Amino acid sequence: MQDPKALLLAAGAAGRSIPITVIAASEWPQFKAGLDRRAAAWAAAQGFAADPGRELAIPSVDGSVSRVLAGATPEQPFALGRLARILPAGTYRLEGAVGDARLAALAWCLEAYSFDAYRKRKPAAARLVCPAKVDRAEVLRSAAAIFMVRDMVNTPASDMGPDQLEAAARAVARAHRARLRVVKGRALERGFPMVHHVGKASPRAPRLIDFSWGRPRAPKVTLVGKGVCFDTGGLDIKPSSGMLLMKKDMGGAANVLGLAQMIMAAKLPVRLRVLIPAVENSIAGNAFRPGDVWRSRKGLTVEIGNTDAEGRLILGDALALADEEKPDLLVDMATLTGAARVALGPDIPPFYTDDDVTAEALGKAAVAENDPLWRMPFWQPYNRLFESAIADLNNAGESGYAGSITAALFLRRFVERARTYIHFDIFAWTPQARPGSPRGGEAQGIRALFALIRNRYGK
Repeated sequence: MQDPKALLLAAGAAGRSIPITVIAASEWPQFKAGLDRRAAAWAAAQGFAADPGRELAIPSVDGSVSRVLAGATPEQPFALGRLARILPAGTYRLEGAVGDARLAALAWCLEAYSFDAYRKRKPAAARLVCPAKVDRAEVLRSAAAIFMVRDMVNTPASDMGPDQLEAAARAVARAHRARLRVVKGRALERGFPMVHHVGKASPRAPRLIDFSWGRPRAPKVTLVGKGVCFDTGGLDIKPSSGMLLMKKDMGGAANVLGLAQMIMAAKLPVRLRVLIPAVENSIAGNAFRPGDVWRSRKGLTVEIGNTDAEGRLILGDALALADEEKPDLLVDMATLTGAARVALGPDIPPFYTDDDVTAEALGKAAVAENDPLWRMPFWQPYNRLFESAIADLNNAGESGYAGSITAALFLRRFVERARTYIHFDIFAWTPQARPGSPRGGEAQGIRALFALIRNRYGK
């Protein structure tokens, strides 16, 4: 994994750095009047007028960059991050109408990310001086966690099965002296039958990964992440086009590990627990079938309406375990439904909670962190859409409507005791590059969640 420390420098280097001056378009005429004649002529020749999203490198006599001008984009806090990829080698500093300097510094790091496990690329050479009054350590913690999430999601399933997902969780837990246990084999079948049945057809054994950190009497924060390392759809097999991105179906697990790393690295005063049901939804003679009925850990019986709706099954068992100790905050993150992408697209994950106070706080954190989220409803009348004639629940139901909401309601049935429960239906992928987000695996919602947890429990 890349080290973000190489991308964001200490403030002490400011005196030897190249200025990036951010200018609002309305201020350009006055600013231009203060430029020397050569720089003003160069700007005019290039047609630069500080339009949002435009930048201009001004050369010195020897041809090197003497300064950079950039049009301000206040509505896009990550916009300046793109300069990390397009500027020539050098050390730069931000000045002028930067807006949120913390987000600009983070965007610089995130833009410079690349996934280099299978081919060598030239590393980013444009470095940034950490802006004054920005907590460099916090920015680096966030960037390191996001890099880890992206690396995990970008890794193909051949190298990111349940074994490797467990190894990644062990590495995070070990780095912060968290206590980890793994449930496999007969113990998994007895205690977490839905996890067992979903994963039993794969030669890579299913398991439940469970680690805890922090003082036992601190507020209990439990994170549950969907760890489907590859999803064929099971016997209700996906078409080939539907499998192309199924390496990312463990994106929920990767995101909760990233969030856990941020919480532990910041030493937030919480009792953290992380639960990851790790499976591969494969096809074999012992694969689970449409029409099967299982009794879950919670005791609810579930009829299998579709083997391609397996994520909610493994999460149900993990949420039941999490709920048993009555956490103050219970969060699950999952690449759960295509319906969420139809509703909100790839950039905005929906979240579901019955707690209005938490929803409002999370919405504000999402805006402040430029980590977009949108609240969706636990619409109780839609419980009828996954009723079963022979069991307590059907994992898919017969209706094609409200897919994200019905999946959320299904999971809600496994949570009764948690003080606050939040479900995230994330995509964990950037299909088209944008500032701060190269194409590929992505962390979604974890910076907003970290801010919520820090603000609520960090004092």
